[in-house]
Amino acid sequence: MSKKLEVVRKALTGISGVPVTPYSSDGRIDTVKLDALITQMAAAKVHNLMAAGNTGEFFTLTLDEIRLVHRTTIKAADGKALVSAAVGRSLSDAKSLASDAIDAGADAIMGHHPMDPFAGPSYQARYFLELADFCSVPVIAYVRSDGLSVSDFRQMALHPNIAGIKFASPNLMLLAEIIRSTRDASAIWVCGLAEGWAPAFYATGARGFTSGLVNVFPERSHAIHAALESADYAKARALIDGIADFEALRTKYNNGANVTVVKEALGMLGTEVGPVRIPGVVSLNDEERVILRSVVDRVTAEARAA
Repeated sequence: MSKKLEVVRKALTGISGVPVTPYSSDGRIDTVKLDALITQMAAAKVHNLMAAGNTGEFFTLTLDEIRLVHRTTIKAADGKALVSAAVGRSLSDAKSLASDAIDAGADAIMGHHPMDPFAGPSYQARYFLELADFCSVPVIAYVRSDGLSVSDFRQMALHPNIAGIKFASPNLMLLAEIIRSTRDASAIWVCGLAEGWAPAFYATGARGFTSGLVNVFPERSHAIHAALESADYAKARALIDGIADFEALRTKYNNGANVTVVKEALGMLGTEVGPVRIPGVVSLNDEERVILRSVVDRVTAEARAA
């Protein structure tokens, strides 16, 4: 297990790309397009592919569709990128999905934050701990709340099978306190709020970041990562400035347009992957599309000139 943990932790210090889930005209998952997308992302040397993450519309997929996304991603990655299979919902569902993903060859399991509206914070931590006890591959805890205590986070960071915590709260004071209290742990603290937040997370002590942008412009994500790894914050900020409108659009409608922006950007580049499923924002309006087109054209031009 120690060797597996080492490999997963190293990948977590890089870019954890979350692939979108393409749909065909009948609304079903288009495995041919998903295969092509994963092949491209693996060829672009994305360090970790989080199959069926939030950018993959996890909560709109059936359990069988999640299994299909896992299998397709693992096969298409073909060992060229680490694959973390995302699981969640009830703890029994999460364990069942994890078991099947591990059998299919997943390198790690990412547990989605338990979204039960009546969940107790310490029991959300326990959810991750029990999942880590169950799995035979390393587990990544995806925490989307700052309601867990420092003690809760410490328990997770010290668990021998939790490779890292994807921290997706803007509460950086809490993150700083957590990192101070877990210096004796080996778990990686990952920026779970994408490129725009990554400099602040790095300055606090996190490593690596998750990315939806990597579906569209992996070279920009790599450049940002390289700048952060060399502590060149000025360069990282300049690179992030160029995609600021892209990320701002994703936060609209209480983050309802998060996946919509990524899918429509792919469409502008010639890769149609179908609309976002309800309750996500199905499509952008004309004004938003003009802003997105401007970002896509500018970043494309910059990449060609480089």
